Amino acid sequence: MLNLSCQRIGRRNFLRLGALGGACMPGLLEARTLLSQNPKLVKDRAVIFLFMHGGPSQFETFDPKMDAPSEIRSMTGEIPTRLPGITFGSTFEKLARLNDKFSIVRSFSTQSGSHDARPLVDPKHSSGAHIGSHYAHVAGSSHPEKGTPRNVILYPRAVEPEAMPAIMSLGKFNATGLLGTANEPFAPSGSSGLKEDLKIRMEANRLNDRRHLLGAVDQWKKTVDRLGEGSGLDHFHGQAFDTLLAGVADAFEITKEDPKWIERYDTSKLMNVTKISKRWNNHERYRDHVNSLGKLLLLARRLAERGSGFISVTTNFVWDMHADKNNATMTEGMDYVGKPFDHAVSVLIQDLEARGLQDKVLLVCCGEMGRGPKINPKGGRDHWAGSTPLLIYGGGLKMGQVIGTSDKNGEQPEDIPVHVPDLYTTIMDRLLDLSAIRSMAGIPAEVSQVLHSGKPIPGLS
Repeated sequence: MLNLSCQRIGRRNFLRLGALGGACMPGLLEARTLLSQNPKLVKDRAVIFLFMHGGPSQFETFDPKMDAPSEIRSMTGEIPTRLPGITFGSTFEKLARLNDKFSIVRSFSTQSGSHDARPLVDPKHSSGAHIGSHYAHVAGSSHPEKGTPRNVILYPRAVEPEAMPAIMSLGKFNATGLLGTANEPFAPSGSSGLKEDLKIRMEANRLNDRRHLLGAVDQWKKTVDRLGEGSGLDHFHGQAFDTLLAGVADAFEITKEDPKWIERYDTSKLMNVTKISKRWNNHERYRDHVNSLGKLLLLARRLAERGSGFISVTTNFVWDMHADKNNATMTEGMDYVGKPFDHAVSVLIQDLEARGLQDKVLLVCCGEMGRGPKINPKGGRDHWAGSTPLLIYGGGLKMGQVIGTSDKNGEQPEDIPVHVPDLYTTIMDRLLDLSAIRSMAGIPAEVSQVLHSGKPIPGLS
């Protein structure tokens, strides 16, 4: 990592390194300078990364294996798709009718069977930093013209104030590793201080109340000082003021959308959440998933249109279907989790297509692992490192494909193995001019690793 203070970076190095210096503020001005010298370095694209926290099953989603023995194949059966010979788990009725619009990778593996935030935050392949933070390290913390935060993470509380708090004990989504807090994902659902005042439900007239704003900043500063995170204060102070005073807070207000689209995205109408069984300790997380997922993806689309480059979305640990005291069985769990996913992702794809954004926005859907090929005695599936479901849509890539195959029992890739570094390179190639960055001096090794250590997923570009 670069170890330079703001005082030690001269104008020539400043122009060369710009946002790559990481620790220097005001980063927004540095990013503007960098991009003015390299206007094509950052492409006019955005990534929406829907993280399926808990580890989705490959069998009940995109690789049913109905020819396998009964203890292996999909417990929810299968459904034909628009692509001949390709089936999905039967929960995904809407996605099955759209799969000529996206691609599935059946040979992807995170090579981990542990609960964490990978591949968003991978201790090995991203140096323990959120991959959106690596992007922001190059692109700058805010869009140089629009002021929108480049790197945003959306938890259920961003759209549902009564939702459960984000789970950080099973994966710290805001980790920045050696990149520093200046590159931390911006979370509009923060629980105190200035982040609290950026919640979507904030009344518009409060944006113009400078006294309230300054009071919030002062209170937030005290919180930051108490937590010992003062190194990121200047960054967030500048970013938040830029966000508010430039009117970017509008991007976080989904109520300004066409009511017809708000209704279409709404996943809360899919089921009566009071009927979610309280037998499972995770029932409140299932409720939040049902109530928030559609709204979160609508908000993500708004941010992608308005200059955010990397938008992470997670509904927090709902795909862990062990059929134990915490988590539902595969069949019941796919009702609680799979049906809202099927609906919300389908609507997002249709929305992006209708707006002509299919080349501008890349959607990635996956979790930290897959599920075991053998159904456990209680009707669930346990952790599995060998195979992980992966959906990719848009971003100017070739759609309507199934990339790679898994072996006969869905345990491991059979051919065209794809791993986390390959996913990173595929994503970053959509967002940045990697060839130009490769020739630039002073790029931290951990950033270069994320950008260049893998190969683009075959067949997509």
